[in-house]
Formats: sequence, structure tokens, C-alpha cells
Amino acid sequence: MPITRRNFLQLGAAATAAAALPLSFADPLGMPIGCQTYPIKDMIKADFPGALKWVQAAGFKTIELCSPFAYPDFLPLGRYKPQELRGMLADHGITCISAHFVPTELYQHGDERIAYAKEFGMTQMVVAMLGPYKPTGKETVDDVKRYTDDFNAFAVKAHAAGITAVLHNEGFVSARIDGKPVYDMMIAQLDPTNVKLQFQVSSMQAGYDAVTYFNRYKGRYISMHCQDWVVGPDGKTKQVPLGKGVVDWKSVFAAAKISGIKNYFVELEEDPELMPPSVPYLHSLKV
Repeated sequence: MPITRRNFLQLGAAATAAAALPLSFADPLGMPIGCQTYPIKDMIKADFPGALKWVQAAGFKTIELCSPFAYPDFLPLGRYKPQELRGMLADHGITCISAHFVPTELYQHGDERIAYAKEFGMTQMVVAMLGPYKPTGKETVDDVKRYTDDFNAFAVKAHAAGITAVLHNEGFVSARIDGKPVYDMMIAQLDPTNVKLQFQVSSMQAGYDAVTYFNRYKGRYISMHCQDWVVGPDGKTKQVPLGKGVVDWKSVFAAAKISGIKNYFVELEEDPELMPPSVPYLHSLKV
């Protein structure tokens, strides 16, 4: 959503109101509440310091960035050295150990991106998908192996630098070949020593249940993106703040704990205003 001055002020007011609520309960899993920054990409592009103030006011303590070399709205961050960015975050009480990258940049500029992440202080380098975002339906099992082989090769380099390569599940990852989930094929082919997984909770709408996958692949997951939604009379879904929709967050976080999740990020792309009200709910959630 385009961020106008009016929208920015509304977002700031919502964030301040959320942060002012009493936070008397422990956060789920005892981890800082995180924010994926893609939903506020317009703010980041227009005014990064202002975006950090918004994140801080909302009560988020950690963020996940996107590559300043491959994500268009994050290109302005490329003007800063990694340690400068980390210092700007620290000035607002925010940490960042994870970012999303595009697979091709990791394959073509892997050493440089690993060096950047290392200097920044990141320990997780994530790709949103392997393969096309919009599958044609003509992809094969051989394609799956080709994509996972390439990512495994990058993951070896990242692991040697003390960084974990992470696969998110969007696009082709959530497709099926001959009725079989590509996601499970990829998990089977990715090296568990070097590669971890990040679960997109909204993929539950496509039949990928978070609790099922956390239990099925214990020890393979390190992170998750949190969305919530309601289903209207027309059958269409609409995102809502966490705790206001259909997701059983108590069960999700309980399974995430068993699976080994190390961090999680609120990500509500339909409307960034939904993100600050999610914070007090997470503070109140006992798992």
C-alpha cells in the first residue's frame, strides 16, 4: 500500500497505541517479537529512519530485512555499510539476524553476500522460494532436484561462514507434481546439516498445516512468518491482526517450540496497520 503522509501518521498512531498497552505476560517461546519488513517496504524506501521509529513504537524488538541488492524497495539501504545499518537499528533497540535474498544473487554473488551478512551480524540467509513464483504446471521432479542442488551448494559456503541457509515456502515450493507436495520433496533433498526451514503460516490456506509440518520435521525449522486471516461469506480470505482470525496460535507456537523455532516475524502484507495490534496479543499469549 502506498505510504502517504496521512497513512504514515495513522500507522504511527496505531503503533504508539499498541506499545502503550500493558505487557504483563511473557512473549511466546520467550523470544523477542519480530517484524518482517517487506510489508513496510514503502516506508523503508521513503524514510528508513522513520520506518525504524515506527517499528520501535509498535513494540517489535527484532526485524527481518530484504536484500538491499535485489529487492527494489530496499535498494536505498545499499548506501549504508553493514555496520552502519546495524548501528541504526541498535539506536532504536532493534536487532536483525535474518534477511531474505534472491536465489540468483546467492548463486552469482555468494561470497559477497555471505561477507555482507557476516559483517552485518546475520546468522540466517533466507530465500522465499526455489523455482518460479508462479509455476506453469510443467515443472518436473528433475527441476526440483536441480533447484535443491543449487541451494545445497550455496548452503555449504554459508555454513562454513557460520551462517544458516534457510528455505521459505512460497511459489513453486508450495506446488504439487503428480499430486505430491513439492515442499516435501525439497525437504527430503535439502541437506539438514546446512539448510533449515522457515514456515509461512498463510500456506495453511493451501493445505500446509503448520502444526503438522513442525511435528513431521522436528529439528528442521528455525523460523516462521506469522499471518492471520478470516474467511468471508464469499469464500475470500482477508488478513487480520494475529489473534483475530482462524489460526490457533497456541497450538502453532507449542509445535514450533518442539520443532526448534529460533525466531518468528509478523508479516501482514495486505495492510501494515494490522501489524502493531498483533504485538499485544503475542505478549499475552502463553504457550
